[in-house]
Amino acid sequence: MALVIVVAVIALFAGLAANRWLRPRLLSEDDDTGMAVKDLVGPLLTLTVLLLAFVLVTANGSYGKAEVASRGEARALDQLVETAEYAPDAQRARIQAAAVCYARAVQAHEWPAMSVGNGSPAPSVWSTDFRQTFRTLEGKPVFGMLIAADNKRSEEREERLTQASASIPSAIFWFLLATLFITVVALGICLPRKNNRGQLITLTVITALLTTMLIIIRDVDRPFGGIIDVEPTAISEVERQATRDFLAHHPATQIPCDQKGDRRRLV
Repeated sequence: MALVIVVAVIALFAGLAANRWLRPRLLSEDDDTGMAVKDLVGPLLTLTVLLLAFVLVTANGSYGKAEVASRGEARALDQLVETAEYAPDAQRARIQAAAVCYARAVQAHEWPAMSVGNGSPAPSVWSTDFRQTFRTLEGKPVFGMLIAADNKRSEEREERLTQASASIPSAIFWFLLATLFITVVALGICLPRKNNRGQLITLTVITALLTTMLIIIRDVDRPFGGIIDVEPTAISEVERQATRDFLAHHPATQIPCDQKGDRRRLV
């Protein structure tokens, strides 16, 4: 970073020095002629748009990864439920019940926590249940399949939690905000003071577009907490199907958690 600053400062002073001593030798124009402020605003506006577009692509990529991870986790959990069908009755019931509770905990606890970039320990309670049940199946053919499905679920959850954090640092966001401010002010300086209705309307539209782009960047960079957010639709569907199947196969057994995925207390 220091190298970039040093090169930029040297370039600035070199440009000022060239303007003072080299320009008279290369150009025959008067000293008061040259680029006006309005001539410099065009490149500034272009730079602002390019910066916003680049950051928007980065934020959108993070949003896409969050959505893919959410769906991948739901598929892995569904595969875990289906694989449990090959386990003995006692272990099958425990794994499928823990899967229902895991899905409920993700929806009720982890999804709201991810809106501010955090996770929740609630789902881990049930993933621990998975592993405890797997130990009783070690050496059986279904053991490896269950481990593979659970590892996939764990990886997708980790990716989901990673994408819940902002991918664009605050420093970059504030830099973009400052760039937008400078660009709009510079455009305003270049407008005529009279008969400027059309120019004022255009400036307002440009400001609105740039502001909207920055708002979209900020929103998409928080895939679980913005207006355009990733909903827990996939894992909600898995929870619904797993609950239905569990109750169909074990009508006399109570699911060991409430609707929020919290473990029921024995009375």
